[in-house]
Amino acid sequence: MHALVSRGGWTSDWEWVPVAYVDEHAAELLFRHKVMRMLQEEGLLVEERKALLLSWRHTGFSVHNRVRVEPEDQPAVERLARYIMRPPISLERMQWSGDGKVLYRPKGGHDGRSRQPGDPAEAFDPAEFLAGVIMHIPEPRRHLVRYYGAYSNVSRGKRRRQTEAAIGAAPPDGRHVPSASADRDHSPDARALRRSWAQLIKRV
Repeated sequence: MHALVSRGGWTSDWEWVPVAYVDEHAAELLFRHKVMRMLQEEGLLVEERKALLLSWRHTGFSVHNRVRVEPEDQPAVERLARYIMRPPISLERMQWSGDGKVLYRPKGGHDGRSRQPGDPAEAFDPAEFLAGVIMHIPEPRRHLVRYYGAYSNVSRGKRRRQTEAAIGAAPPDGRHVPSASADRDHSPDARALRRSWAQLIKRV
């Protein structure tokens, strides 16, 4: 499980409070507690088994939070997000042999072996290769990416409605003020951020 998490949070008054340090071991214990409580509530973990798991010297859980990206470094933020959203295969490592075989070069070191760029790629039957890729397609309507806190759809929708209500409200002198949606749709910044449909599909 991967997560992009802000190093801090907002108060109810939208004041930013930074968090300089997060203890990995404390986060690991909290993560274990949350998972075990969830399993107990679902009836999948009895108290005796929970006590046994808690008696182990190693928790069985691991938290790694040492990858830090500054918000100003947008290319690094995008690389990290792409790593989290990585597909099951890489198009850069896949080739068509021309004689009815799919050639795929595994990533070096994934199985403990050291692979060099010139090492031969593995050959697959196209149908078998496609069947292996299809296994990684999630079930319909199953979300693999979730947004929480200020980044959730609910929070963003509330902020958008509050902004539109504030901008669209009539001023005391009765002059008309354009709505936030109109400003957002036709402002130079919005036009500059738009991408063509083909570009969006390519990025996905």
